[in-house]
Amino acid sequence: MIEAAMIWNEPNNKSHWDLEADPEWRIFAKMANLAGQAIGAEAPRLPRVLGGISPIDPGFLEKLAKQDALQHVDAVAVHGFPLDWNLWRIDEWPDKLKLVAGCTDLPVWVSEIGVSSFGAEEVQEWGLRRSFELLQGRTPRIHWYSLYDLPSAWPATTRHKEAEGSSYYRHFHMGLIDEHGTPKRAARIFHEFAPELGLCQWFHFEDHRLDDAVRRMREFGVTTLRTGLSWADFYRPGALAWFDRQMQALEEFHVTVTFCFTPEHKGIWPHYTAPPAEPAEFADFCAAMIRRYGPGAGGEVSLFETAEINSALSR
Repeated sequence: MIEAAMIWNEPNNKSHWDLEADPEWRIFAKMANLAGQAIGAEAPRLPRVLGGISPIDPGFLEKLAKQDALQHVDAVAVHGFPLDWNLWRIDEWPDKLKLVAGCTDLPVWVSEIGVSSFGAEEVQEWGLRRSFELLQGRTPRIHWYSLYDLPSAWPATTRHKEAEGSSYYRHFHMGLIDEHGTPKRAARIFHEFAPELGLCQWFHFEDHRLDDAVRRMREFGVTTLRTGLSWADFYRPGALAWFDRQMQALEEFHVTVTFCFTPEHKGIWPHYTAPPAEPAEFADFCAAMIRRYGPGAGGEVSLFETAEINSALSR
């Protein structure tokens, strides 16, 4: 069941939001505000979470607060990868949470933490244990990223690729399970931290790993999962069938569903990181997904969905 709705993912990261097109986050603030209201109208008791920020930057939250973009969310979230990408030490995790808590009265979730096995599986195993030690009891939610390695034939969700050097390739080694289905050292100890430690796993469109993921999470003792429903994927043929299958397969877990990624024809320029030309349309998408999959959802296709799907298929 859906336990929370997250609005976007890493909005202050230029790989997920075009900061040049929206340098003061005015479009994002408007979009988040509208989405928060739309989700709240459909499911008043469903927690709404501002998409996890990366880097951890209190100034970003303060800027959003000045634009009233936090008044329709119930929590904020952070992402941290100090052993791979961030310029701070892993032992600074408690201080990072205090830093964010100092600029907002909202609860602070940790919706992505992780350590790659790029250098050695032993590093990931130690990082898993140490991360949990540092975060346990300090935050309402902790989600480990991720269950699976990104297959080497797939692109990482970034616009920098080889220009990042090893930083790019670390994206492919964040999972507990490698791309061939073999558990790593960290997978063997994950059950020690579940269910308090949840997982974050993004499922690609018609992802072949979905059923295996459910089995693995059961074995690990996982009860909380963060995943996504992509606004961009919504315009693919068969999107609703895939969304239905994904959400039905994950029904036994407490799911934080993240809404993000702009359809090319809806952005101010054609890219998934582009701010939407009409922020209200993202809010409409969020509302439609909550009607379909949220608490008390009936599963009917709304008028919005019918019109949008017909429009997409006619292109």
